[in-house]
Amino acid sequence: MKLLDKYRNGNYFVMIFEDGTKIRTTEDDEFIAEFPENIDIKLTNKCFIGCPFCHENSTPDGAVAKLLNDDGSFAHPFFNTLKAGTELALGGGALTTINKADFTRFLAKLSERGIIANITINQQELKLNKDYIQLLINNCLVYGVGVSFTDFSDKSIIEFCQKNPNVVIHVINGVLTKEACESLCNKGLKMLILGFKDFRRGSFYKSAMPKTISDNQKYLYDNLGDLFEKFKVISFDNLALEQLDVKRLVSEKTWNECYMGDDGTATMYIDLVNEKFGMNSTQPEEFRKDLTDDIVTMFTEVKNMKAKNDEAAKQWW
Repeated sequence: MKLLDKYRNGNYFVMIFEDGTKIRTTEDDEFIAEFPENIDIKLTNKCFIGCPFCHENSTPDGAVAKLLNDDGSFAHPFFNTLKAGTELALGGGALTTINKADFTRFLAKLSERGIIANITINQQELKLNKDYIQLLINNCLVYGVGVSFTDFSDKSIIEFCQKNPNVVIHVINGVLTKEACESLCNKGLKMLILGFKDFRRGSFYKSAMPKTISDNQKYLYDNLGDLFEKFKVISFDNLALEQLDVKRLVSEKTWNECYMGDDGTATMYIDLVNEKFGMNSTQPEEFRKDLTDDIVTMFTEVKNMKAKNDEAAKQWW
């Protein structure tokens, strides 16, 4: 595996490899980050697809964040304070609605700083922009590509995933059906399971389709152990880990080695469209803060948010 970067973050060291493998080491009992290792960044709220469960409420006339100034500098100065090796999970909205020349220059500027860019796109976006996405991969402007699947019978998209080892299928717990899941099994694919976000349109979808969501979630919960053997890799966001109780299926040693920490310990969320930041994308908007020019300042505030939430949870119980 090719090493992309290694760095110190607070009281621990990080090595990240080309295939997405990350190794952390520390001499202490816990990892205490000084800056975020991974930032989920929303670049656009424009999207033509109209998924009924979209937790971002993206629309065809949604706003797009400004990425670069006329002189080619970052439109938001905090990008200049990111540490080399930081991973960005770029999404929206439909990223392919951003002007391609602007987006390519933005990715190139991130690459110059040693920032590792990953993107999430919808299957329909990929189908319409396959050559462009392949170009970004071939030129190492993006490393990980998450594809939100909608049509599980589309063999051309599955072939694209098989051809590019860092392309990962994204599915949602509660939206993924038994039939769709079985159609993806035993094809050497990588799959990321995302928790169902009961937020914005996701809340309306849950109200309209409660039994469908519940049945799909039960199928995934009951069969998750068997699915581990049928995909090259299965990974989870923190919400899915909680909803599916993944910890029940692995040893304590495996959990401790693989779990990357709660939201807000080494990660954060930035809504570049509305110029706000917070712990994650489901944090209520009234608790998000205005962007500053320094990532460490914002991350310190995120850690404070998490500490307050943890304290409130203790008092509740």
